[in-house]
Amino acid sequence: MIQPGTEFASVGDDRVAYQVLGDGPRDILYTTGFWSHIDTAWEDPGAARFFRRLASFSRLIRMDRRGTGLSDKASVDGESATEHWLQDCKAVLDAVGSKAPLIVSTNDSGPVVLQFAGRHPERCSGLIFIATTACWATRSDYPEGTLPEVAARFKQLIGHAWGRAEFGAAYTPSQATNPSFLQWFAKYQRAMASPRAVVDNMGELERIDSRPILSRLHVPTLVIARKGQSSGIIPYAQTRYIADQITGAKFVEAPGSDASPFWETPELFLNHIEEFVSGSRHGKEPDRKLATILFTDLVRSTERAARLGDLAWRQLLDRHDRVVQSEIPIHGGRFVESAGDSVLAIFESPGGAIDCAHALKRALGEMGLEVRAGIHTGEVELRDESRVGGMAVHFAARIMALANAGEVLTSHTVHGILLGSCYQFHSRGTNELKGVAGSWPVYAVMDGVSS
Repeated sequence: MIQPGTEFASVGDDRVAYQVLGDGPRDILYTTGFWSHIDTAWEDPGAARFFRRLASFSRLIRMDRRGTGLSDKASVDGESATEHWLQDCKAVLDAVGSKAPLIVSTNDSGPVVLQFAGRHPERCSGLIFIATTACWATRSDYPEGTLPEVAARFKQLIGHAWGRAEFGAAYTPSQATNPSFLQWFAKYQRAMASPRAVVDNMGELERIDSRPILSRLHVPTLVIARKGQSSGIIPYAQTRYIADQITGAKFVEAPGSDASPFWETPELFLNHIEEFVSGSRHGKEPDRKLATILFTDLVRSTERAARLGDLAWRQLLDRHDRVVQSEIPIHGGRFVESAGDSVLAIFESPGGAIDCAHALKRALGEMGLEVRAGIHTGEVELRDESRVGGMAVHFAARIMALANAGEVLTSHTVHGILLGSCYQFHSRGTNELKGVAGSWPVYAVMDGVSS
């Protein structure tokens, strides 16, 4: 799948990388804490499937704090890594217009997520803790904490094995005999941070005690722990402690021993999360199929509506809709939806979508309407009988946004599929598409066929 584009929020002169995927009714901020790399995670099919499923019922937000992944190294300002995380989180939520997301906390992120919820309670509508902690190191009144000698051994393991297959096997026992996974996971670690930086952050983690915040939380909370969680990372008892201290928290015990939910029983985690977020569960990812997506849009419609007045413009739009819903099935397509003067349809073949776009251009032109179109072929999510979604749909919409009046633009995928066919293409160069990583070739397809 095409991964979401990476954007940057600002904290002073520093930039904080983030990605947004999905358009569900609830915002979810998914965080792993001090270390992450939001680009490299998409290279693993298990992680990609997990994020895609989350985004099927939410607007998913992920970020790299300063000092890790794609974000800038934090400015030297005397603040701790925890303080930088709190600043970065708020900056990202402000940048994407997320007032009060549900926050999913995994790995080492529990203490900093609790600090954020305690400092900005109005910015958090719910919490999900997965195999994480409120306080990692032992305290006199906290026998669940990690003993100093155990913490020292874990930091030694990081210093020696971080960025190697050895650490991946310890972190994800379910994949310990999967060499291709361990090779990727070692690369993922190296992309996140250096061994020394991770050891330094473990020292920061030892100092944080966010337990006092637990009793002050008054938002819906779900806590999931694996009974076999590695005691060298986050012990089961520490995650269970979170649930015991938050009034009304729901606790779920999961099988296995992986520190992450991505690769061992991921559907169990996803089903509980979806039910907690939406009140129901679908039990699987949306069905997907290969299709050609056509987006059309009327050009200068606002000016035309102002000249005609509301009643005449509404009547003209009704005629537009009848033409659209007549032409689409003629060319082998299915009308999906319209929003004002924009139309989305899917086709079995790119040729049918092109022919339909040109037919609409001619028919609507006779009514004095100028139309532009964007076409892309890719996998779409079949969300129900009448709706489709996924990055392929966004890709087609972004291509349409580049078109001028009367122009039909296609992606490089459509151009490649129809190479050598009767359709005549002209390059429109390489373009950046908003919200899609990278630069992409775009082609204009001529009305009629080449000789």
